[in-house]
Amino acid sequence: MTTVYDVKILSTGAYVPGEPLDNATLEKFVGPVPDDILEGIQVKTRYWMIDPVTGEHRINNSRMAERASRQALERAGVEPGELDLIVVCTATPEYTLPNVATTLQHYLGLESVAAIEIRGACAGWVQALDLARRQLSDGTARTALVVGSEAGSPVLAPHFLGKDPQRVRMRDRLTLYTFGDGAGAVVMRAEPAQAPADDFAFVNACVGGLRKPGMEIIGGGTDVPQAEQLRRRQLIQMKIDVPGTTTFGPQVFVRAMQEMARKDGRTLGEFDAIVLPEGNADYFADEFGAAGLSPQDIQALDGRIVENLAEVGATGSAAVPLSLDAGWTSGRIRPGDRIVLLGIEASRYVYTGLSLTWQAPTPA
Repeated sequence: MTTVYDVKILSTGAYVPGEPLDNATLEKFVGPVPDDILEGIQVKTRYWMIDPVTGEHRINNSRMAERASRQALERAGVEPGELDLIVVCTATPEYTLPNVATTLQHYLGLESVAAIEIRGACAGWVQALDLARRQLSDGTARTALVVGSEAGSPVLAPHFLGKDPQRVRMRDRLTLYTFGDGAGAVVMRAEPAQAPADDFAFVNACVGGLRKPGMEIIGGGTDVPQAEQLRRRQLIQMKIDVPGTTTFGPQVFVRAMQEMARKDGRTLGEFDAIVLPEGNADYFADEFGAAGLSPQDIQALDGRIVENLAEVGATGSAAVPLSLDAGWTSGRIRPGDRIVLLGIEASRYVYTGLSLTWQAPTPA
C-alpha cells in the first residue's frame, strides 16, 4: 500500500542586513528623485549588505541565507541534522559554483543532504517551494528547508560609488531606490496521513517569451569573451525596461491572480491572505482595472494583500518569504487561513503561485 503524506509549513525565518537605509540617507549617496515618483515606488527603507560609503561587503548571500534558515529552524524546533532537503533560490550568488544551496549546507554543518539551487528572482522562490513540496509529498524527503536570498546591492554599487550624487542618472536612481537585500526561509515537514491531502494548488508560466526582457543582469556570464566584458562601462549591470514593466507588469499580476483563483476553485474574495510583494504599489495597483481585473476582484483585494515592500524594498527571490514571515509573525496570517503565495518576475515575465491552508500557530 502506498503511503500518503500531509505536507505542512512549520515556520518561517527572515534576515535583512545592517541598519535600515531610509530615503533621506540614500539621497545623500545617489541624489534625489521627485516626490511623486518616490511615492509611487513606495519604498521607505531598504537594507543593503554593502556599506554605502565604501562599497565594502558586510555579509554575503549565503550567510544571509544561513541567518534566515537558523531562525526558521529554531522557530520550528527542528535541528539542522533533521533536514533531508535544502532548496535555495537566488539570482545573485557569490559564485557560479559551488551553488548557494551547498554553501548553506556547509554553513549548517551538514555532511550529506539533498541540495538544489534554482536560479531565479521574484518568481523563483515559489518554484522552489513547490519543488520541495512535491518531494515531501511523494516521500522522497521528510523535512525541507526552502530559502530565497538576494544580494543586489553589490550590483547596484557601481552606479553611485565614487560619483557626484547629482550626476547619477535618473534611471539608475529609480533602481537604487527600489531594491534591497535579504533572505527568507521556511521549514516544511511531511507526516504520514490517513488519506491524500489535496491542500495545494500551483500555477507557473512565463508569458514574456516573445517580449523584450523586463529586467536583465548582464555581465559575469558567457555571453561574450571576458576581454570584451571588461571593456563595458560596468562589469555587472542591471537593466530595467521601465516602460515595458509599467505597461505589461500589471497584466502579468492580473493573469497570475486569476489563474490561481481558477486553479484553487475560489474567488479572490474567498482567500484570507494573498502574499504578493509589490501588490499594493501604486505603479501596479492603479493599472489592475485596465489589465482586466474586475471591479469586484479589485475590491476583494483590499485588505487581503500581504507585503512589506515599504520596509525592505524589492528583494527578488527573498520577497515572497520575507512578506510571508512579516504576515505570519504579525498575526496577519493565522492557522486555518487559506493563503496564496504569488511571485511575479520581470526578467521574462514569469509568474508562480501556490495556495495552501496555513497551519503553523502564530509565534509567541
